[in-house]
Amino acid sequence: MRRVVSIYLPAWPTDRARKADGSLPPDRPLALLDTTGRALLDADVPARRRGLRAGQALSLARSLVPELETRPGTPEEDARGLRRLADWVYRHYAPLVAPDPPDGLLVDTTGADHLHGGELAMLQALRDRLAGASVAARMALADTPGAAHALARYGGDPCTRVAPGDHRGALAPLPLAALRLDPDQVDRLETLGFERIGDLLDQPRAPLARRFGPQLLQRLDEALGDRYEPLTPLRPAGVLEVEQVFAEPIAAAETIARFLGDLARDLCRKLERQGQGVRRLDLICRRVDRQDQAVMVRLARPSRAPDRLADLLCDRIETIDPGFGIETLVLRAARAEALQPAQRLNELGAAQAADPVDLVDRLTNRIGATRLYRQAPVESDVPERSVRRVDPLAAPDGTDWPARWPRPVRLLRRPEPIDALALLPDYPPAAFVWRGSRHRVVAADGPERIHGEWWKRDAETRAVRDYFRVEDDSGGRYWIFRSSDSVDGASGTHRWFLQGFFG
Repeated sequence: MRRVVSIYLPAWPTDRARKADGSLPPDRPLALLDTTGRALLDADVPARRRGLRAGQALSLARSLVPELETRPGTPEEDARGLRRLADWVYRHYAPLVAPDPPDGLLVDTTGADHLHGGELAMLQALRDRLAGASVAARMALADTPGAAHALARYGGDPCTRVAPGDHRGALAPLPLAALRLDPDQVDRLETLGFERIGDLLDQPRAPLARRFGPQLLQRLDEALGDRYEPLTPLRPAGVLEVEQVFAEPIAAAETIARFLGDLARDLCRKLERQGQGVRRLDLICRRVDRQDQAVMVRLARPSRAPDRLADLLCDRIETIDPGFGIETLVLRAARAEALQPAQRLNELGAAQAADPVDLVDRLTNRIGATRLYRQAPVESDVPERSVRRVDPLAAPDGTDWPARWPRPVRLLRRPEPIDALALLPDYPPAAFVWRGSRHRVVAADGPERIHGEWWKRDAETRAVRDYFRVEDDSGGRYWIFRSSDSVDGASGTHRWFLQGFFG
């Protein structure tokens, strides 16, 4: 199913004008003028809240907002800036990105969200990165570009995700302007009592078409998904690509796989001439019905081995819906890095060590990069702080966990409370209850005392944990602790917790 993200930049042109000016107060309404100087090209958020909008006459705008500041618009510069932003989104998130001028982008993320930890995680990460660059954005993810566009601009949440198939209900309460209609057409509809998109959903279509023309039904059908709305994705400059156009459309997975091998070899020859290896591959499948489908593959290290690239792409063929047939395949090296030729061992050479990079690439493209990691040690006595996640192929930094005390093979992300029965001050529990299950302790060792890291937080100046290794009557071995030294009340809460499991 198609999934599209709309990125709405509510103050894109006006924010650029404010930054260029530098003297405007942040709360002063600002509008940009068209080339004639008599009409508004755009208005910032404070001006819109007071009834101003693009296309209004300047005289009317000044009568509504006397203190309005105006500056000449720079649509060409704004368009170039929007394209640069689209290029950044393309390089980091998805292969199909289209500018939605004058203040937005449309991103087809079908099949790419799993590489970013899922749809919600992808939206939040994208919004946070834009905020870090001082770019205010509202986002929505839905099944169609029209629905995503409408929800990003008129939805209540600045970061909206509509579940697949639920966009009809999400669109119903939105105003008619969300359908990207002409302002005059919106005014005519409101005169007849139509205020929300939901007011149009059950109306007879023929009278609407006769009175308001085909644009109304076209926009409504595109938003609802009854008519396919193609995107015109940007063609990134300086990106190597190869293309195969077919005289007759193809659809079989075996045929697609065969041509992927040919495209991978052609692309690798281009990469070799430039001394580069690919880190991200984009496969664009252009169908006969004008729909584009994209497959994105990431690599942990640069590569230009055609067989390996083809195998990674073939693993994703199952996600492609050829429809009535694919007429063009485009393979792009969306991200490339320098790659020097490596010496190959001959038959007399030593055996080459196993390289996990191929396994890492396959798993990353199946489950996502955020779900694949390696644990690395951190210098900390507090167990839950002694582990961090690193890239699975990150080079060792020389640190290791101390071996003077036994540690469990598995640590819980956070210690979980348990109900324990024990004698104070230094005895292990005779039994404990964890997640509703009772465990009778038959053997124990401890306590091992761990003090808090007083140099990090004042609350840990006197904090103490007493750890025990215990074994229950079914053979399970656990690492538990009491939060206190059982004497000083300021050393902890006297509660018991489960921290990990021994093998």
